[in-house]
Amino acid sequence: MHRPLASRRTFSPMLAILATASSFAACAPWDLGEDEPPRIGAPGSVAIAAEPPPAISGGTLAVSRSAARAVAADPDRDRVWVVDLVAEKLTAEIVLEKGDEPGRVVEDDAGRFHVALRRGGAIVTIDAESGKLVDRRAACPAPRGIAYDAKTDQLHVACLGGELVTLPAGPGAATRRVQLERDLRDVVVDGDRLLVSKFRAAELLSVDAEGNVTARESLPQFNLFGQQFAPTVAWRTLPLPTGGVAMVHQRALTGTVEIVEGGYSSGGCDGSIVHSAVSELGTAASGSETKLSAALSFATLPVDLAISDDGASYAIVAAGTNEVLVTDPASLNQFADLGFEKEGTCVEPQHRVEVAGEPTSVAFAGDAVIVQTREPASLQVLTSDGVFRTRVITLPGESRKDTGHEMFHRNASGPMACASCHPEGGEDSHTWVFNPIGPRRTQFVSGGILNTAPFHWDGDMSGIEAIMSEVFERRMSGMHQGPRRVKIFARWIDSLPAPPVSSALDEPAVARGEALFHDKTVDCARCHAGAQLTNNESLDVGTGKAFQVPSLVRIGARAPFMHNGCAKTLKERFTNPACGGGDQHGKTSHLSEAQIDDLVAYLETL
Repeated sequence: MHRPLASRRTFSPMLAILATASSFAACAPWDLGEDEPPRIGAPGSVAIAAEPPPAISGGTLAVSRSAARAVAADPDRDRVWVVDLVAEKLTAEIVLEKGDEPGRVVEDDAGRFHVALRRGGAIVTIDAESGKLVDRRAACPAPRGIAYDAKTDQLHVACLGGELVTLPAGPGAATRRVQLERDLRDVVVDGDRLLVSKFRAAELLSVDAEGNVTARESLPQFNLFGQQFAPTVAWRTLPLPTGGVAMVHQRALTGTVEIVEGGYSSGGCDGSIVHSAVSELGTAASGSETKLSAALSFATLPVDLAISDDGASYAIVAAGTNEVLVTDPASLNQFADLGFEKEGTCVEPQHRVEVAGEPTSVAFAGDAVIVQTREPASLQVLTSDGVFRTRVITLPGESRKDTGHEMFHRNASGPMACASCHPEGGEDSHTWVFNPIGPRRTQFVSGGILNTAPFHWDGDMSGIEAIMSEVFERRMSGMHQGPRRVKIFARWIDSLPAPPVSSALDEPAVARGEALFHDKTVDCARCHAGAQLTNNESLDVGTGKAFQVPSLVRIGARAPFMHNGCAKTLKERFTNPACGGGDQHGKTSHLSEAQIDDLVAYLETL
């Protein structure tokens, strides 16, 4: 239904357990209390998916240029759906390989649709007319963004590991591979250049025809009623009709967060230390300045963005509240001329539309807004004559409802969810300043983190029960959760896989680095051992205080490093005196620069 603009909600963050540097703990195997089977839909009941669904990535929907057809990737069921929007019916179901986790979708000039397989490491091509999968080509271990270049009839694929891969739109292997920086997200063709976003940093790279980064655009900090917020987590970046891009992203408080009851709700004008925004970047070539939008009030977890063909309307998926926000850019950018040092504010979108189900993706089809939901699987057609009305196109497939997944992503009563600071089950790269604790870097929660108890950098959380009691209930003012729901939540967290390793490996350097890592005179493996590469102890490694030995699983994808984020790169961890440690944190002072490079090359593979 349409929510009146006068409506406001009181912030009571029910499900934002990990909004700051939190981790989880639990005991396995999972005893989920089988004496009371789940009753899906009953008040207070729980749902347990046979296989825990993946974290929400958003942006898995594309509408054809004719607006007659929609192609929706379904990462929960490893399917691609082709839907006739005129007849409003499903016309094809394409079954992918288990665990492919299809993501971004793009159409080429021949009417074919290309889908990036986030864990399948490939691009699949679909003939939407026949509903057939016609090609599958290797791209990189973790393809994220994909764009079509009409001038060259090519696809450009941006990868988590920093690879930028170019393939022909028709059959054929990759014609170019460029290694950029880690954490690439979306790629946009903008004239003769590519604009590539970085996920956690919310930055935009400009890449020329030769594959060189010629410019970098970073969003500045945002002043919201005297409090500074830094840009984080660029969920979706899309081209603007006039050039450049619009980016839906988050901002995180850089000032002090009080560790008191309800302390995490002492931030911006919507009561949150995290808020959402849409900013316009990459327009400098056309003489325009970056436009910073106001904070979007209560836009919890903005996982996707759509832009109408004329650029006059934005639609934003707020997955944390099961809403789609529809507004015009002018409403969001009305404070862009105030300057970065002046006061910003929060705005309400023109329309808030509640969605039946769990929305993850959105696209425009003419004047209609098409919304994809993950549970139940559907496309919903939203049309407006002043009030939005919904028609539902039901998609087949088994239920993927899971209480743990829902607890992580959803927060119906506040502007934050766990996934706000742990997007896709990872982390936002932000360093928080806690009073009285001090600076603490958001921690990684995927890849089997539950086996690394106790938790937090200070090792002050013995297990998930402590997290729920201290962080969720006291600091976040959340509702008390029963033991069964806590276990189901822990089960889902424990299922999150670590991101794939980049394909850009110098194998001889990796081998030399591995030998150094396990060399007793270097002494890395004494603390970083076992399946999770940690001994689960708290040690003072020259920082003046004992901190938990972190897991090194996928450490290369988790910059910046150390408890306070003092090292921007892995090499800086060994060379920056401000990070402290010296030979108390491994014995590396005798290593040459080349040996440090080898050690870093090995760490990148963990």
